[in-house]
Amino acid sequence: MADIKQPVSSQPQGTAPMQAGGNKNAKNCPIGVDGKRDWSFGLFDCFARCGLCCWSVWCPCVVYSKNRQRLRSLQTQGTPLANGGETYDSHCCIYGGLDITGYSWIMQLRTREEVRERYGIRGDAIGDCFASWCCRPCTLTQERREIELEENSF
Repeated sequence: MADIKQPVSSQPQGTAPMQAGGNKNAKNCPIGVDGKRDWSFGLFDCFARCGLCCWSVWCPCVVYSKNRQRLRSLQTQGTPLANGGETYDSHCCIYGGLDITGYSWIMQLRTREEVRERYGIRGDAIGDCFASWCCRPCTLTQERREIELEENSF
């Protein structure tokens, strides 16, 4: 006698998509009705990380380059860089060259915007421009600390 198969009476259930990356709001900052939140650290909280703040003052090209590399790794690989990025690369050299002329802050604008977009942080291009131009070390430190929160959540 042949086995009689019962008809399928339900559809297979989907599973939740896999999340790439770590916790993008590791400090659980409140999210507003606009779906955005504030930075995890204030602009002038840079002094809480004195060593990083000093690097941002005296070697901003290195901090900028490492921020950029670390953010790219999180965006493309979904994982932090094992060694925190290279100290010197082409972006570091370009930033350093522009720093001599006083225009290095312009390079920070796109990276700052990408950090805000990735973490759902309130802000706009005008605010980014003003903050980067007026207080470059503070913005570099703020961006690094935001990236590190996600990296540390892995």
